[in-house]
Amino acid sequence: MIYGHGDVIHGQDAQWDEGLSPFAAVIRNGMMFGRGTADNKGQHLINFMALKTLIDLRGSLGFNVKVLIEMGEETGSPGLAEFCVAQRGALAADVLIASDGPRLMAEVPTVFMGSRGAVNFDLKVHLRDRAHHSGNWGGLLTDPATILVQALASLTDNRGQLVIPEWRPTSLTPDIRAVLAQLPAETGDVEAVDHDWGEAGLTANERVFGWNSFAILAMKSGVPEAPVNAISGRACATCQLRYVVGTDADDILPALRRHLDRQGFTTVQIIAADSGAFQATRLAPDNPWVNFVSTSLRRSTQSAPHILPNLAGSLPNHCFSDILDLPTIWIPHSYCGCAQHAPNEHIPIALLHQALSVMVGLYWDLGEIGGPLKP
Repeated sequence: MIYGHGDVIHGQDAQWDEGLSPFAAVIRNGMMFGRGTADNKGQHLINFMALKTLIDLRGSLGFNVKVLIEMGEETGSPGLAEFCVAQRGALAADVLIASDGPRLMAEVPTVFMGSRGAVNFDLKVHLRDRAHHSGNWGGLLTDPATILVQALASLTDNRGQLVIPEWRPTSLTPDIRAVLAQLPAETGDVEAVDHDWGEAGLTANERVFGWNSFAILAMKSGVPEAPVNAISGRACATCQLRYVVGTDADDILPALRRHLDRQGFTTVQIIAADSGAFQATRLAPDNPWVNFVSTSLRRSTQSAPHILPNLAGSLPNHCFSDILDLPTIWIPHSYCGCAQHAPNEHIPIALLHQALSVMVGLYWDLGEIGGPLKP
């Protein structure tokens, strides 16, 4: 099975560099610019081109392919899980081989076998319906923003380490650490990593691929663009927990409620996001399909690919791994500096050429050998 998604985020037209547009493919300085070039249209287009190339070379693929393209991944893939349940028989396959996300390094192919899950939620303190003059009422009325920031600060320590025990995963086992130890410590594609942030005692790769992370995505109290001398009646923060296998997803928000109540923040409301949350998944690194795919990529590039237990971001991989019971292999055709979800999204042309060659090689091996479980 091949999966991809055709939807993208908002164009953000005015923020693109001069001469570039989210709605036009422009080649400049060895890069192809345009919304969806990296996430995700360009990636599954490469896989389709590889299939066509193999047919042109050999006359047939030598294996059967089922293609599933959706248009809602950027909003949580609504309906995809239900579709997979209803069409389980029609979607039966031996393996999912798909492409999304970035490579660890632009010049070296990456293979990952799952993704971190993501739970989005709002923390809200609503004490009154209007603001009150801070001179007349300061010291007399509880400030919801002060309550909110103290509640948020209680979730981590001053370096971002998770405080809630249920939010700390149990799956960073020796075999996962051994896989992550084979990866380069720095990719050079993006800004330098802050080594004094996140879980102490873990490498950067262990923090992003093997651990959970909490982020405050947005905060608001009062009127930030035009502050006034008033105590706001409400405050709100949009938050996210990215989590790996080894975290009880059903207990993430209940554990948060218990923590806030223990700390005395009973006025802080937890509002779960309306959109569906992606679940954490991971295929064992010693699965035969991992070896088959990585061996094929090594033959094509004459170098070992980077093997990740899971992507740091989130994907609807649970639809394939849990509902359809497929081993899941992802081969991303982008890189960390691609500006996905941002202005000037792009993919290097050289990366696209290499990605096409490794996928043609992998599909050739599938047709010739039939997979790791074939004689």
